[in-house]
Amino acid sequence: MTQARKLWPLLTATHRYDKSISTYQRGRGELIDAPILAYLIETSNGRILYDVGCDHAKIHDPLARARYYDPQVFEFGAPEMAQEQRIPRHLARLGLTAADVDVIFIGHLHFDHAGGLKELRRCGCGAEIHVQRDELEVARGGADGAVFADDLLDDAGVPLQFKLHTGEYSVVPGVQAIATPGHTIGHMSMLIELPKGRPVLLAGDAADLQENLDHEIAPGTLWQGQQAQAVDSIRKLKAIAAETGAQIWPNHDLAFYRSLKAFPEAYD
Repeated sequence: MTQARKLWPLLTATHRYDKSISTYQRGRGELIDAPILAYLIETSNGRILYDVGCDHAKIHDPLARARYYDPQVFEFGAPEMAQEQRIPRHLARLGLTAADVDVIFIGHLHFDHAGGLKELRRCGCGAEIHVQRDELEVARGGADGAVFADDLLDDAGVPLQFKLHTGEYSVVPGVQAIATPGHTIGHMSMLIELPKGRPVLLAGDAADLQENLDHEIAPGTLWQGQQAQAVDSIRKLKAIAAETGAQIWPNHDLAFYRSLKAFPEAYD
């Protein structure tokens, strides 16, 4: 029996960028507005965060913004992130604090998915941080330019401690880590069986947009050009959805996000 009880999508920021970043060799010159999402899962054995959004300080401190979102590297600049979109603010609206999170599951270590780790630690979150071993090795080695190295450190500059995994596993009964590499070397999606209705399959950046799923188009940014692997991951998600009846949630699709229940309403 599943231990998952409730699921909340959390809008942590938005980013306006060229569509080709989300769809491989498609949409160049078309700007889209993409939500940057995290997901809170309440289970009978604690609370899980899938992803944690951006580092608020890197966006709102002028010196940090100039350093980390240098237009020579980030053509489309920094995401837009309001104070109320910080994860501790979302938690507060549910009567929770960062200390009430038991597991942080990082689908991959890009800046818009792992940047909030430092702030959560600062706010008293002592949760285990789950990540794939090869994902962390690549990130710490500096081989992926979409990883900000200091997102992996605490405020004192000490490396954050991660609980490392290799491949798929059950986070808790009813919450399954699904391997979907291609966008990054160790990218993970998540299958959540809720008490009511269809399961939810969080694609993460294996599928930014519904278009990625419908037309089996790889994400626009790939680990070492692994287009075929990324398409295989999309097909895997679709096969799991067909087998389980799950609905796949694309990760950066504004129209899809707007179709979901408005926070703080939950899926249960």
